[in-house]
Amino acid sequence: MTLVLNHLDAAVDAVLARVNGPIVLGLPLGIGKPNPFVNRLYERMKADPSRPLTIITALSLEVPTGKSDIEQHFLAPLVERVFKDYPDLAYVKDLRAGRLPAHIQVHEFFLKTGDYLGNALAQQQYISTNYTFVARDMLGQGLNVIAQAVASEGEGEAWRLSLSSNPDVILELVERFAETGQPLLKVGVVNRQMPFMPNGAEVAPDFFDLVVTDPAATHTVFAPPNAKVSTADYAIGLHASSLVPDAGTLQIGIGSLGDAIAQGLIVREQRGAEYRQVMAALCPEGLQGRELGRFETGLYGCSEMFVNGFLRLMEAGIVRREVYPDATLQALVNEGRIDPAAPGEAALQALREEGRLSEPPSAEDLAFLQRHGLGPDDIGRGPLRGGHCMTGGFFLGPTDFYEHLRQMPAAQKARINMTRIDFINQLYGRDAHETELKRLQRRRARFMNTTMKVTLLGAAASDALESGAVVSGVGGQYNFVAMAHALPDARSILMLRATHETQAGPVSNIVFSYGHTTIPRHLRDIVITEYGVADLRAQSDHEVVKRLIRIADSRFQPQLVAEAQAHGKLEAGWTLPEAWTHNTPQALDAVLHPWQQRGLLPGFPLGTDLNDDELKMVAALRRLKKATQHPVELVSLAVKALWEGKEAPPAYLQRLGLDEAQGLKGLLLKRLFAGNL
Repeated sequence: MTLVLNHLDAAVDAVLARVNGPIVLGLPLGIGKPNPFVNRLYERMKADPSRPLTIITALSLEVPTGKSDIEQHFLAPLVERVFKDYPDLAYVKDLRAGRLPAHIQVHEFFLKTGDYLGNALAQQQYISTNYTFVARDMLGQGLNVIAQAVASEGEGEAWRLSLSSNPDVILELVERFAETGQPLLKVGVVNRQMPFMPNGAEVAPDFFDLVVTDPAATHTVFAPPNAKVSTADYAIGLHASSLVPDAGTLQIGIGSLGDAIAQGLIVREQRGAEYRQVMAALCPEGLQGRELGRFETGLYGCSEMFVNGFLRLMEAGIVRREVYPDATLQALVNEGRIDPAAPGEAALQALREEGRLSEPPSAEDLAFLQRHGLGPDDIGRGPLRGGHCMTGGFFLGPTDFYEHLRQMPAAQKARINMTRIDFINQLYGRDAHETELKRLQRRRARFMNTTMKVTLLGAAASDALESGAVVSGVGGQYNFVAMAHALPDARSILMLRATHETQAGPVSNIVFSYGHTTIPRHLRDIVITEYGVADLRAQSDHEVVKRLIRIADSRFQPQLVAEAQAHGKLEAGWTLPEAWTHNTPQALDAVLHPWQQRGLLPGFPLGTDLNDDELKMVAALRRLKKATQHPVELVSLAVKALWEGKEAPPAYLQRLGLDEAQGLKGLLLKRLFAGNL
C-alpha cells in the first residue's frame, strides 16, 4: 500500500526506518532528481557514519557560478532570473569541494561534460556503461531505494502521476527487481513544475511505495540556456540536415550542434531555394547523394534525449510521421496499404488479410480497433489514432521548452511518448514482436551523435581522453551506432569540429591514432566536420584515410598525410589534391557569413534566455577569454584597447564589477572589455 506523506522529513524518516543498514540510492539522470528530498536524506546520513550511503546516478546538474570574478558578477543576475529557486544538490557541492565523507560514495555513469576532469574522486568512482545497461548495473550494485521527481495531475480517485522527463530507467528497474524478488523501496516526490507527460510516462500513485506531496519539494526545473551556434556548428548542422531522407527517423542531441541541425532542417523545409544555394556553396564538389527537398511525409523522432530542437521540428511540421505500437499495423502503414490520414474500410480488410483480426472480432480485437480509431463508430471519420511522432527517454532544455510542454494541448502532447531507455536505445526488444516493431518504426534512420576525436582509421573517442580521464560518458552512443549497422537502411552519423583551441593554439580533432576508443573502427560509418561529409562504410583503410583527410582542417592535412604514409596506410606517392586544401575557418566564414547576416542562420535559432545587453557582454567576454589563452594575442588586444581608449557603457561595467576597478590589472581589464565590445 502506498504511503502518502506531506513532509520531506517524514519521508526521510520512513526511508531510514524501512531500510536497515546501508542505503544504495538510485536517482534518475538529469532533471528527474528530487533534489530537496535527496538533500535532506544526504544531510541526515552524512551526520551518521554508521549508515553508509551510495548514490548511483548520472548528469548531476548544478547552477553555474563562474570561475573568475568577472564571470561571477555577470552570472549572478542571470542565475537569479533563469534558475530562480532551483536547489543545488548537496552531494555535488561536497564532491566538487573534496568534502564527501568516507562513508558516502557517488557513482555516476555520465558526468556533466568536462566538469570533473580534475576531480580524482569523481574519476575513480565513475561507472563506465552503456545507458541501455544502467538498470542491470544498478541491480548489480545492490540498489535498495530509488527516488524520483514526478509530475501530478488530478485529485482523489482521478489522481495520476507522471514520470515526466525520466521513465528511462525506473520502469525496467521495477521489472527486474520483481523478477528477482529483491526488495526495492520506490519513492515518488511531487514537483509541480515538472511537465505532466502521458503515455509511457504516466503511472498510478500505487506505482510507488512512498509519495511525497510536500510543497517544499516543488522548485524551478533546471534549464540550461541555449548555447550560441557558431559558424562551424552551422556548417556541420547543414551538412547533417542534407543527409536526412523524408519519411525517415531522426536522433539528435543537445547543444549548439543539435540546434544547428534543427535550424538546417527548418530552412530546408521552409526556404528551399536559399537552402540549396547554401548547400551548393558548402559543397563545391557537388550535391550528389544529398537530400534537398521538403518533407512530404515527415520524420519520426526517436532519441534518448527529447530536446528543444525536436519540439521546434514538431512545430514546423517536420517531425510528424507517426508510428504505432503494433507490428502488423505499422507494416501495413509502411507498405501504403493503410493510409494513416484516412484509413477507412480498406484498413480493416488489410488487417483481416494479415490475420491481425479474427472472424468474428474478439473483445481484444475490438479494443485494438477502438484504440486506433477503427472501431464501428469511428471508421471512416478520421485519421488513425494512438500514434506517436516523438519517442524519448528523458528531456532537458531551456525555460521556454518546459513551458511549451506544460501549456501544450493534450492532443499534441499525446503524440510524444516518453518511455524506457531499453526500448529506445537498442534494436532488440523484450520479445520478437517488440524487436520487429522497432525495425518497422525506425525506417530510414539517421542516428546523429557528437564525438571529440576521430582517427584516420575511423575509430571515435567521445567520452574520455586517452589518459582515461572521463569527460562525460558513453551514454547511448555505442548502442545507436550498432543499431544503425543492424537496420538495413539506417546510418550512424558522428559529428565533430575539425579543431579545438588549446593554450598552444588550435589542435586537430582528426588524428592518426588515439589512446582511447568509444566507437571501434569496424563500426565506422559517416563522419561530418564543418568541411564536409566522409562516408566510410564498407571502404578500405586507405580510402577511409583519404576521406577523413578530405574533411580535416587544412593546417593539419600535410601532417596527417605524412603519418598515414609512415604507417603504411596511404600509398607513398599520394599527394593532397589542390581542391582539398581550402579547409580554413576564413574560407568557411566567407561562405556562411552572408547567410548569417541575412538572418537565415541566426546565432540563437531556438531563442535565448539572455537579453541583448547580455549577448553583447558575453561576446566580448568570450573574445577576452580566448585572448588570455594566447599571450601574443592578449598583448595585441591590450595595446589596441589602450590606443583606442574606448569606453564601455557604465551599466555593463557595473554588472561585471569593473565600475570601480583600481590598479593596473583592473584598469587594463576595463579597457580590454571595452575594446572587445
